[in-house]
Amino acid sequence: MLSILVLGPGCFNCHKLEAMCREVVEEKNVEAAIAPVTDLEQIHALGVMMTPGLVINGKVVSSGRVPPKSSIEQWIREATQ
Repeated sequence: MLSILVLGPGCFNCHKLEAMCREVVEEKNVEAAIAPVTDLEQIHALGVMMTPGLVINGKVVSSGRVPPKSSIEQWIREATQ
C-alpha cells in the first residue's frame, strides 16, 4: 500500500492536490493511504518549505505547486513498481 502525504495548511491548492491524488489512485486502482499534513513543524521536518507538497512513500516528489495530473500518475506508477 502506498503512503501519500499532502502537505499544506489546508488552502485551495492543498485540497486540489489531494483531490487529484485520490482521483489518480481510484482511476489506476492503486491501494493507497492518502493523508493531509497541516502541521508546519511536520512539513518543515520533511524538508518542504513551500506548500503544497507531495510525499509518496517517504519521498518528497513535489513542493510549492500543484503538479499536472500526468506527473502524479507517473510518480504513483514509479512507487508501485
